[in-house]
Amino acid sequence: MAGPGERPQDRRPADWSRLWLGVGALLAPSGRSAWRRAAARGLASVALASASANGLAKLSVRRGRPPLAAVPLARRVHRAPVTSSFPSGHAASAAAFTVGVALEAPELAVPVGALAAGVAASRVWTGAHYPGDVLAGVALGTAASLALARVGRRRRARR
Repeated sequence: MAGPGERPQDRRPADWSRLWLGVGALLAPSGRSAWRRAAARGLASVALASASANGLAKLSVRRGRPPLAAVPLARRVHRAPVTSSFPSGHAASAAAFTVGVALEAPELAVPVGALAAGVAASRVWTGAHYPGDVLAGVALGTAASLALARVGRRRRARR
């Protein structure tokens, strides 16, 4: 269902991490403990990466969006984002989820990584971001996921 003032065709699967929530919802009840852990780690990583990218980083950098005039109308983002362009929050969440999942269930790295690559590439393809914004988002998301993994290792080592 569309949110207030939003048309159903304006919704995008990666907005508000819907795609990653959906993948996590598929993995969690799988019956495989590694996949349940992968869902939990992936979603926790998304939470950290999203807060970092869409909060702290965007407020600090405030880079404008690319001009849409150079993007063909058929590819153009339908609803131009109003937040800062740097870094890409979509790419940060995609990378964070992928790395989190891959740390727990390496067999899922390729399929989840392919989804994440599609999300990241789409941000440039539609004119929503510059390539550097997407690369910074991927770096931030990867770092967030690895930071959570490090915290988890320290906690387990203390027990």
